[in-house]
Amino acid sequence: MKKVLWFLMGIVAGFVAAHLVNKDPRGQELLSEVDLRISEFTDRMGEAYRTQEAKIEGIVADAQDALSKDAASAPQGD
Repeated sequence: MKKVLWFLMGIVAGFVAAHLVNKDPRGQELLSEVDLRISEFTDRMGEAYRTQEAKIEGIVADAQDALSKDAASAPQGD
């Protein structure tokens, strides 16, 4: 329980510190730069995710095509 209290106090202290920093024009500039870097990072991660997803979808589509061709060319037993 004590750890949770310290964790919550840390969150509150972080919000208070961010609020105080945001009041100063230099602090606003700093926070906007941090926000820009976070946005760039998330954009890059999203693009990398979409690229990998497209590669995997291509591999799955190729595998499905190969299975379909094998199934169509396989002799049918009655």
